[in-house]
Amino acid sequence: MTNTQIVIAELPSDSLTPAHFKQTTAEMPVAGDGQVLLKVILMSIDAANRSWMKGATYRAAVNAGDAMPTYAICEVVESNSDRLAVGDIVAAEATWSNFVVADARKCEKLPKVPQLSNLMSVYGIAGKTAYHGLISVGQPVAGETVLVSAAAGSVGGYVGQIAKALGCRVVGIAGGAEKCKWVTEELGFDACIDYRAPGMSKALRVACPDGVDVYFDNVGGTVLETALFAMNEKGRIVCCGAVSQYDTETPTGPRNLPGLVVVKRLRMEGFIVMDWTQNDAKALRALQTWVEAGQIKVTEDIVDGLENAPQALIGLLAGENKGKRMVRVAADPS
Repeated sequence: MTNTQIVIAELPSDSLTPAHFKQTTAEMPVAGDGQVLLKVILMSIDAANRSWMKGATYRAAVNAGDAMPTYAICEVVESNSDRLAVGDIVAAEATWSNFVVADARKCEKLPKVPQLSNLMSVYGIAGKTAYHGLISVGQPVAGETVLVSAAAGSVGGYVGQIAKALGCRVVGIAGGAEKCKWVTEELGFDACIDYRAPGMSKALRVACPDGVDVYFDNVGGTVLETALFAMNEKGRIVCCGAVSQYDTETPTGPRNLPGLVVVKRLRMEGFIVMDWTQNDAKALRALQTWVEAGQIKVTEDIVDGLENAPQALIGLLAGENKGKRMVRVAADPS
């Protein structure tokens, strides 16, 4: 048997295109002692994939010739470890491939749920990122105003719904009138601002007449710069991502740092979801409660086929997705 992979053909110098990837066929990987052979079922598509091509971040840089790394939900098809059995469903670090080998101790055995994709979205990396970033870093209080950029995205949509469940006023930022309408009508945000329309600063003042107490930033750049002006004293800025900066060699940054942070005594903190794994059980209990109560709507954007992963990432960077984007590589075994 052979293993299909998608590798980096060439590192991009500016915007990502399909030409930066190529599909290859490799020998089937072989599991060693303490390892498992995994069949990839669902792959997470994240803006961070693009940032890894620009150099080392919280993980090693991705280079030309490498299979694109990803977080994936997989089925164990061979096991050389007593930790996992054939047929177990696990979350693991993988690549854009049909099959990967992983150390069993680094795989997380997943529970059985009615819909496997929920373990990638609301109960997976997207929902946990939203919960940990908002609750542990942003620390919102009922009655406060929470502003969320990329509000129609995989994380932003859950951030806003969690904040609403906690009794906050929630304002989103998204690209285009249609997305803004979806954010308010489907996700229940109090308002949503189109960052592509002129007059964003004025729109932000109208939508947040009492200022912003917590800003959950997924985009960086000029949106972050504008949001800083709207922050209240002692406000909290949660830095989750900077998607506006990833797909260009000429990124723009906020010009009002550190000035406004000092004047308004703001707290600005970055995080990654793995920082808060000790609170994962608490996060899952809360997310399940809110979903069952109808306070969180689960939104997923699933693209079928490993071969479509490059375009799925390119489209994500262009903002075409609503909810958590993932690629289905193989059928759900259940």
